[in-house]
Amino acid sequence: MARWYIIHAYSGFENKVRESILSEAERLGLSALVEAVEVPSETVTEVKRGKKVQVERKTMPGYVLAKLAMNDDVYHLVKNTAKVTGFLGNNNKPQPISDREAARYFGARDAAAAEPKKHISVDYEIGDSVKVLDGPFNSFTGVVEELDFDKNRVKVSVSIFGRATPVELDFEHVELVK
Repeated sequence: MARWYIIHAYSGFENKVRESILSEAERLGLSALVEAVEVPSETVTEVKRGKKVQVERKTMPGYVLAKLAMNDDVYHLVKNTAKVTGFLGNNNKPQPISDREAARYFGARDAAAAEPKKHISVDYEIGDSVKVLDGPFNSFTGVVEELDFDKNRVKVSVSIFGRATPVELDFEHVELVK
């Protein structure tokens, strides 16, 4: 019976570890014992240089989830894969997690896809002067540095005591200076 295990890998090499495990299982004839190997990730929208860009971000950097029917061959297959440091568990002994816990790691991705995004349109962009409407910086004027449409936040550089200070605010807490 296959169960989910968490594999600790070098950060940044999660996809390479996934491919290596799958190809090595195929080569050794262990594909039936390796049901799935997944890198938990989510697609986020970032604003870079004033443009929205879709980016794939890992939700658990340095970890890979694998659904394995564990035996000695599968253990050694995973343990001897390049860029793998071991299994998550007690004394580096593989400890399975429940299907419910595994679903939680992938559930964030599924819930985000199912949940409709609320779109807020803003009439300012990076480099524009804006006035802060609410909070401790009320009535301060600053320059927009970043727009984060996922979190509906804007980073504004305001001058405090003659020094530029970045402040992160909600979209509705600033307005364009006309």
